[in-house]
Formats: sequence, structure tokens, C-alpha cells
Amino acid sequence: MKINKLGLALLAAGVSVAAVAADKTPFTVQDLVKLNKLHSAAVSHDGTKLVYGLKTVSEAGKADSDLYLLDLANKDAKPYRLTSAKGTEHDVAFSSDDNSIYFVAARNGSSQLYQLPLNGGEARQVSELPLDIDGYKLSDDGKQVVMSIRVFPECDTLQCSADKFKAESERKSTGREYSQLMVRHWDTWFDHARNHLVVAPIVDGKLGATVDVTQGRDTETPPKPFSGMEEVTFTPDGKYVVYSAKAPAKDQAWTTNYDLWQVPVTGGDTVNLTEENKAWDAQPVFSADGRYMAYLAMKKPGFEADRYGIMLRDMVTGQTKEVAPLWDRSPSSISFGKDNNTLYVTAQDIGQVSVFAINTQFGDVRPLYNDGSNSLIGIAGDRLVIRHASLVEPGDLWSMNMDGQDLQRLTDVNRTKLDKIKFGDFGQFSFKGWNNEEVYGYWLKPANFEPGKKYPTAFLVHGGPQGSFGNSFSSRWNPELWAGAGYAVVMVDFHGSTGYGQAFTDSISLDWGGKPLEDLQKGLAAVAKQQDWIDASNACALGGSYGGYMMNWIQGNWNDGFKCLVDHAGLFDMRSMYHVTEELWFPEHEFGGTYEQAKDLYEKFNPANYVQNWKTPMLVIHGEKDFRVPYDQGLAAFSYMQRNDIPSELLVFPDENHWILNPNNLEQWYAKVLGWMDRWTGKNSQ
Repeated sequence: MKINKLGLALLAAGVSVAAVAADKTPFTVQDLVKLNKLHSAAVSHDGTKLVYGLKTVSEAGKADSDLYLLDLANKDAKPYRLTSAKGTEHDVAFSSDDNSIYFVAARNGSSQLYQLPLNGGEARQVSELPLDIDGYKLSDDGKQVVMSIRVFPECDTLQCSADKFKAESERKSTGREYSQLMVRHWDTWFDHARNHLVVAPIVDGKLGATVDVTQGRDTETPPKPFSGMEEVTFTPDGKYVVYSAKAPAKDQAWTTNYDLWQVPVTGGDTVNLTEENKAWDAQPVFSADGRYMAYLAMKKPGFEADRYGIMLRDMVTGQTKEVAPLWDRSPSSISFGKDNNTLYVTAQDIGQVSVFAINTQFGDVRPLYNDGSNSLIGIAGDRLVIRHASLVEPGDLWSMNMDGQDLQRLTDVNRTKLDKIKFGDFGQFSFKGWNNEEVYGYWLKPANFEPGKKYPTAFLVHGGPQGSFGNSFSSRWNPELWAGAGYAVVMVDFHGSTGYGQAFTDSISLDWGGKPLEDLQKGLAAVAKQQDWIDASNACALGGSYGGYMMNWIQGNWNDGFKCLVDHAGLFDMRSMYHVTEELWFPEHEFGGTYEQAKDLYEKFNPANYVQNWKTPMLVIHGEKDFRVPYDQGLAAFSYMQRNDIPSELLVFPDENHWILNPNNLEQWYAKVLGWMDRWTGKNSQ
């Protein structure tokens, strides 16, 4: 079994591996959907307290969510439950004096801001706005709040927007009218409203007069669908808000030019701070003394997976430089340390999401913790608080010293559930892929592994395509579920994957069906030689999004490699795909232009052009609310196979988008997928 630093910590506590492994049953999707989940963690300014949200799920499937307080100054302290109201409290933040916390909850039917004193008493509702608060941030002094609220740009009051939403809901006609893209995004048709930023003072525990500081701007911040309030911040003096957004224009669907904008908290003229950069600028953060603003910036316009460089702007001189320009990793988050000269950074790194410390003056990059998937929660005195997960750990809070040592567990939210689960052992491997370059991947043993036996293989192909199946725990594509079902699991981070340097990530663009396919072929063969329990001759391949594309590509270009395939939300016809997807910048970068400009390349790597070679049994799955890869792509693949007598089945979810999020649907998904694989690998008859 792979034993990481956290495993060693368990051993140090007297918990033996043998004891941990005893009396467990293999991991199932029913276990997955009932795992407890941490969310909304925050560390107090003085570093002595930690508050986090915990969603618990009973054996009967009943979910509940509450906030918990942990005294970090007392190593023997146990978490104390702060809330017990129905619903979920989220977006937790400490007041400036650390004596209370703020959070968002929908206790009265609308998502509003609440304040809860930590010395006893009930939570007080701070805001009574006519619209929901989707997210917020407090100013450093705690006297102001900036909120993300969905409004109509033409409205000059929140009530105006509330009235328009009500009128729209009561409209008897159903037609939607548009004059420009985007008309829909991810899983939602555009309703002509936008995420705007609204600032208000907090006076005596109540919200004062609100100001939409982005009023009148046809812009969206935070950008949908993946960004949050990490894209928004107050300046340390509380006079301005800085945020990331695109400039209002008709090119929203084919540009990635997000800029950083600065606007007074009283409203007024907005200043573009990064106008010179025509690529993506994001995540502004300030040093506590206000001297420096750090942010992330890409360099390639139109490319969403370019390397983020760390930029540092001196707010006194106006000079901007890149920090650690030779560091070939792309940060996912940045935070200033208390010395105002250190940035704590998380970034993908060879199959992990690691924590680094970077000196802003000299650019020195110091790895702190590089096992599993980690995110930084905050600084507690002379320690860092992180959320850690891995292939066998759903996620808990830990602390470590500033050198990444002396790991201490703070939460163990799934212990009683994990004590009953047997995970498959896992390991990382490497091989020589395309151009004889080093490529990495992971293997997992079946949970009930027996030495000397060979096992049918689940070959998982990640999406993105600039993504990674690394050492992390997923609530959707979880490789341990295939291990629990008795499969060997193989995952390859082919050329185009993230965390191995920007050149490696860039290499898939203009070559979707080239280098990645070669890596997948060589990787499966290599790991089968390295691990003799893997039966590569009895394998099924599975993938979603780009991984689904690869299933369609494999059908036409590697049609003797697998007993079956599973295509989830896969691209089938690149010509029609270009004309119906919502983020046009993505195919235009990946294929070198519009379909008309780069027709030859779109058609070269178009799975629909190789259907004459299709013969492998394939299960097709799609969500009707998927606007990234619309469901007609799945229908087209299924229709071709049905008309040409290729064994095939179709599973469609009318209420799902590009992902499967409903726990009941997830159970159906895995039952169908595993049943399909069992049928074609003959696993249950062996």
C-alpha cells in the first residue's frame, strides 16, 4: 500500500496498517454519495480559531450541514458545533476582531448575510436585500462588504432587478430574444441578467445603503461558471474594489481577455489595471501593508489553459514584474504571507496539487508539501492550514509548519465511514510516450486484490483536454469505484495534461488525435508490463468530455484495443460541434481558428470521418443541459452505431449538464457503466 506523509502520521499515532485494513468492504457509489464533505473553512486573523462547514449524510441518505469551531490554540480541543438551523451556511469569514463570523444562508427563503457571535447567542441577519447574495468579501477593517448579486445591468436599484425577475417569471410567452453571443453558457440560457458587485457598509450589525459599483456595465463578475469571490478584493485601505472581468463587447464567446478593474467603493469611473495584457488576468490579492498587488496572468490570448504567471505590482511606483518567470508551473491560487514578501501558492505538479512558498523579491520557489491534492485555507500563527485529499482520502483539514513539516490532523470527518471501506492500493508510474518523452500515470489495484491473478482493466481517460487524473478524490469520476468493483484501473496523463510544464500542456493543441493517442497506447502497454496483474487484453476504456472525444477517436483509430467503450459527453462531429458550443475561444485555439479558417484540421481530427472503422461496443451517456458539448453529439454517435449494428446503448439525463451531480443519477450512472463493462469483459463469469 502507498503510505504518504499523512499515513505515516496515522502510524505514529499507533494505528497499524493491518488494523486499518481489517473488516472492510470494497468502495461503492453508495458509499461515495454518503461521505461527509467539508466546505467553507476559514482561519481567524489571530490564528487561534478555525471555522468550517460540514455536510453530513446519514445512512438513510438524509443530508445536513452545520458550522463547527475548532480552537487551534489547544491541541486537545474538539470541534464545537456552532449552528443547527436547517439549510446550509456557507462562505464563512471572521469579523475583524475575530469575535464573530459571517456567513450566507437562506434561512428565510432568500440567501442573505448573517453574523454569529462566538461568545454565545443566535445568528443575526445582517442583510435584507430583495435579491440573493451569491458570494461576498469583507474589507480588511470589517466595515464594508462587497457582494456578488445577479441583477439587470440597466437597473439602478436592486428592487428594480427584483421586479424584472418577477415580471419575467410571470410572462406568458416563452420566447427568448438575443442580438449577440453568448446566448447560453454551461447549463443556463442567458436571461439578460449579470453577476454584479454591490458594496455596502456594515453599521451596528446591519447593512447600510448599497452601491452597485458595476452598475450599467454589461459585464459579468465573478465570471461564470467556475469562478468565485477569489476574483474580487478590496484594496487594504477599503477605498476601492478590484475584480476580474471581460470588457463589455460583442466578442464574449471568442475572447479570454479578462482584465483587472478598479472601481471606488462609492461607484464611479472604472479603471482597467491590466489593459496591456490581452490574455487572462485573475485573482488579485494585496499585501497587508497595501504596497503590493499580486495576481495571475496568462500570455496567450484565446487560450484558457495557458500557464498563469505570477505578477507583482508595486502600488507606489506602478511597476509590474513577473515573479519566478522561469518556474514552469501554473498556479491555481495565491495568498500573501504575513511578511508581505512571501506568496503561498498551490499548483499542479506531476500528478499532485502541491503547496509552494515563493519569495516575491527574488523569485525563489520552495516546495512545501507535494503529496495528494491540497488547497491553502489560511495562516494560523506560524503554521499553514490546508485541506488535503488523495485517491483514498476524501478531504480533511491539516496544519503544518512553514517548512511543510510537522503535519497535524485537525479534522477526521469521515473516520467512522472510512473504517468500513476497503480502497484499492495505488501507485504512480511513468513510461516513454510520444517522441520518447516521459509520461506519467497512476494504477490502482482491485480492492480485493489477490496476488497471482490477472484483472480486467478500466482505462480512464481524463477530459479538458488540458486536465489530469492525479492523486485526488473525485465525487464524480472516482477511480476507486472501479477498483471496488474488481477492476484494475489505469490512468495516463497524456501529452496535453496539466502539471508537467507548459510545453507539455501546449503539445495537444492542433494535435487532438495524435500525441495523446500514442501516449494512451504506449501507456497501457507499459503499465501492463510493469504490473503483471493488469490484463490489458481484457480492458474497457472510458472518458468524459475530451475523454469522450477520445472514445469516439479510439473507435475509428484503435478499434482492436478494447472490449468496450464508455463515451460520456464526447465530441463526435467537430464541424457541428464548433457551431453549437458556447465558448468559441476553446475550439478556435485548439484547432487554429474558426471552422472555416481551419477546416482541414477540424476534419483531420473529426471522429465522424472515421466511422467506417467503428466496431467496438460502446455505451453513450449525455446530459440534456450540457451546453459545452450539446447532447446531439452523443445522439449522433449512438444513431450511427444503431443504424450499423454496432452493440450500443444510450443513457440520457434530462436534468444534468456536462457533469452528473444528482446523487441518485450518479448511482444510476455507475450501475449502468459497471454493468456494461461486466458484460463485455466477462468479469462476473471469470
